[in-house]
Amino acid sequence: MNTFDMKDVGKKGTIVVTGQSKLSLSISICMLQAGYEVLLWAGDADTVKKQFEQQLAVVSTTGAVSVAGEKLQVVSKLEKTDCALAIAITDEKLNDKTSIIAQLEAQLPADAWIGVNTESIALDEIQEGSRNPERIIGLNWVEPAYTTFFLEIIANQKNNSTALEKLVQEAKASWNKDPYVVHDAISVRSRLFCAMAREAFFLIENGYATVQDIDRACRNDAGYYLPFAGNFRYMDLMGTHSYAEVMKKLNADLATGSHPPQMLREIIADGGLGMENNKGFYSYKNGDTSDWERLFTKFSFQIQEIIEKYPFNYDDKQPITDN
Repeated sequence: MNTFDMKDVGKKGTIVVTGQSKLSLSISICMLQAGYEVLLWAGDADTVKKQFEQQLAVVSTTGAVSVAGEKLQVVSKLEKTDCALAIAITDEKLNDKTSIIAQLEAQLPADAWIGVNTESIALDEIQEGSRNPERIIGLNWVEPAYTTFFLEIIANQKNNSTALEKLVQEAKASWNKDPYVVHDAISVRSRLFCAMAREAFFLIENGYATVQDIDRACRNDAGYYLPFAGNFRYMDLMGTHSYAEVMKKLNADLATGSHPPQMLREIIADGGLGMENNKGFYSYKNGDTSDWERLFTKFSFQIQEIIEKYPFNYDDKQPITDN
């Protein structure tokens, strides 16, 4: 097995990002912040350039970020490129992921690392048929990537552990991430979110609560403590035994459905895209989307600042301070 050396990424060379979604643009800004040159490969380069300028304008109004926009190049066609890392953002379809990987492998050096988002597809399925499966990993992000500390890395036995650790260190040092690695499994984040969403739909469909009730419960309870502590740290703070008692009574009654709920299927069948076309769980007027995006960007920088004041403290030998 070849050993991938992350030192080339550490030298702040070129990183390839694929796609033209909000997340692709967001990751590009994150990489520009870190000092890399970014080659953004998108289907419609002209449209993506305009979208990038619009997103950068919203970000710049916060005064909290400095991005060297001239280090971004947007292309509709990917040609031979010398880089150490490509970040692929695709739809959650196996064919889309394997297709983009094949195209990247045809144009990138053989020792380039390819990180692809994957929420429900196993990494070994994505690696199958690729030229260098040991250089393909899962990389999951949260929007906006330039403020959040989230980075989920999915790896398996085919990946070189030394190279993987270098990637983790690079993400911490340069990308402002607090990453974790999932070995030989599906995305942890997705499983947790789907379990919560399944229960939320179950409560709504059975008349226990409304959409607004669910959002208030999440925002005003978990929304307060999660930026400070994860579920397990919070249970330690509040008294672990009490949660055992609650789970003893409730676990047997929790939702166990294995299909998308009817409510969600109806929204999708109606062409619902949320704020993008004013068809979602809430009603929106024209102009609401830009207002929500502006507020969300402002909030993202504010919550980032708060979280930075209270680090995760994953090193138990590290003294706890309130500075």
